[in-house]
Amino acid sequence: MKARAWVCGLGMALAVASVGAVVGGCAGGQSARFSIGLKAGELPTGQAWEGVYYNPVYGYHHLVGAEGNIAGRWKRTNASAWGEMSGNAEGNVLHFTWTEHKYGEIGPASDAQGSGVFVYRMGDNDIGELDGQYAVKDSDSVGEWHCVKQVGVKPDINSINGDNPMGAPQGDQWK
Repeated sequence: MKARAWVCGLGMALAVASVGAVVGGCAGGQSARFSIGLKAGELPTGQAWEGVYYNPVYGYHHLVGAEGNIAGRWKRTNASAWGEMSGNAEGNVLHFTWTEHKYGEIGPASDAQGSGVFVYRMGDNDIGELDGQYAVKDSDSVGEWHCVKQVGVKPDINSINGDNPMGAPQGDQWK
C-alpha cells in the first residue's frame, strides 16, 4: 500500500512537472508501457544529453555520459530523497533504470526502483527539454516527468549523494 500511495502522489505531482543497470528498452520484469520514445530520432543539432535539468518536484537533475551511456543524479526540492539513474541514449531517446533513496529511512522501504524513458526536445526559446515517463518496479502505472535544461550550468553528479541535506542535529536539538 505504501508503494501504491507513493506512485499515486508522485504521478499527480509529475503531471504538472517532469523524470542501476543499463537497459536497451523497458527494464526486465517491468510491465509498464511507455507511450513516448518508441523510436529514436536525431538529437537536435548542437545539443547534448550532458547537462543540468530542472523539475519543480525532483529539483536539479545532473546528467553526464559519453557514447550513449548516460548516468544521472537528482535531489528532490523538498530534500526528502535523492535518486540515481543510468541508461542508454540512442539519438534523442534515453531508456534508463532508476533508484530513489529516502533520507532518514533504512531498509527495503527506503528505496524505490523502476525504469523510464526521456525524449530530448527543443522547447520555447530554443532551450533543451526532457519529456519523460517512468514506472515503479512491478507496477503498471506510468508517471510523467518533464525537465528544462539549465543554460550554462555544468553537471556535478558527485554533489548529490546520501549525505543528509539537513545535517546532523546539534546541541539540544536531539529530542
